[in-house]
Formats: sequence, structure tokens, C-alpha cells
Amino acid sequence: MADKFAIITGASTGIGFELATLAAKDGYDILVVADEALIEAAARDFKQFGTDVQAVQADLSTIEGVDQLLAATNGRTVNLVCANAGRGLGQAFLDQDLAEWRKVVDTNVVGTAYLLQKILPPMVARNAGKVLVTGSIAGYIPGAFQAVYNGTKSFVDSFVAAIQNEIKDADGVTLTNLMPGPVDTEFFDRAHMMDTDVGTDPKKSDPADVAKDGWDALMSGKAAVVSGWKNKIQSSIANVTPNAVLAEMHRKMAEPGTAND
Repeated sequence: MADKFAIITGASTGIGFELATLAAKDGYDILVVADEALIEAAARDFKQFGTDVQAVQADLSTIEGVDQLLAATNGRTVNLVCANAGRGLGQAFLDQDLAEWRKVVDTNVVGTAYLLQKILPPMVARNAGKVLVTGSIAGYIPGAFQAVYNGTKSFVDSFVAAIQNEIKDADGVTLTNLMPGPVDTEFFDRAHMMDTDVGTDPKKSDPADVAKDGWDALMSGKAAVVSGWKNKIQSSIANVTPNAVLAEMHRKMAEPGTAND
């Protein structure tokens, strides 16, 4: 058993899978979680690095799912958390099913906030711990045809910055916001966005690169990192561009039927 222990959520694929790989390579015992059975196969991959790996299948859109994850720690001190679990949803908001958009809110907002409320107090009490939250530059942009998702990421980006201020006296605790743009993962397929320009864009970021940017920022104690130079430019432009213009720009990327236009 290693002397350091990490939790990585949303670890079955994409950014979370790559973050778990980095943690295992760095000598952490890891507890990985996702809401699909694929997390067991992912866990077998992580075991190649020689640390202890435990997998949990849990729905982190629910309080019960987060509690299930926390119970799986068996009281062990958690040194690092990558709060990466998230859910997307494209298409027009007026056409979306209540259960689908509610799941996005409950996963990205409620699940993330509750997890942080549970794991941060012990870290603050001992003045030691590292937390990486996967936000998004989508939080800066009114997301026409992706409205609920972008709204949840706006919450995450703002929420993390606020909590950083609240715990600033615990200088041994690192809380970092990782803000990527579009990443080449299963996200767009699961969000029903494969008929959009952004969903079919072959130039999306590599999840391994995004994870490495987040990991490096976390280890160096940065408050936030925007992954990718194009995304850095886009986030800077978003700060000085009217919302109506940003929404129209987003529409051109995310409106159904725009693929390959």
C-alpha cells in the first residue's frame, strides 16, 4: 500500500482516465469511479503501474452515489481528488427531456459541490491536500444549443474560485480549476452532438494533453489553468465580448445539422 491515496471521478474514459493514469504513475493508490461498468476495465489498466486500484460504479448525480464513493475509502486519508465527473447535453433546450437536463445539473453542479463539501474539510483541518476540479472555458460562453451544460460549467468555474478564497488560509491545500475547450472524448456522442460542427471537429484537444496540463497545474499549486493555446485565446476574448455575440458564435458550433458545414 502506498503512502498516498487519490480519488478520481469520471475515470472510465477521457480526461478522467488520463488523470487516473497520471496518479497511478506518480505512486498514488487510487479509487476510481464512474457511472458505468467500464470502470472495471479501466481499473485493470491502472494496475499495471503497481499501486493499489479500487473501482466503484456509482451515480455521482445523486447524494447516495457520492456517499457510496466516500464509503469506499474505508476511512483512509485522501491526499488528492480529481473531481472530473461531468455530463453534457446538446440540442435546443426547449426540446430537451427534463430527466436528461436535470441529470446534467445534478452531476455537474450538485454532485461536484457535495463531493467538495465532504472532502475539503479534512484537508483544511490538517492543512494538506490537493483537489483538481474539471471546469471548462464553456463557463465563459452562453451555450446556444448547449445551454444547460455551459450554465453548469459557469457555476463550477465561479464556485471553485469562491471556495479558493474561503480556504485561502489553509495554504497547504491546493484547489485547482482545469478549464479545457472541446476534447476528443465520448462526451459529444453521449451529449447527442455528433451532428454538430464542434462534435465532428477533428482538431479537438487530446485528453492526455488536457490531463497533463491539469496535473501539472495542480502539482504547482495554480488556481486555474486553461488547457490549449487556442482555448486561452478564446477565454480571453470571451471576457470582452457581448453575450449575444458569444451565443451566436456558439450556435454556429453547436446547432444540430452544422456538421461539416
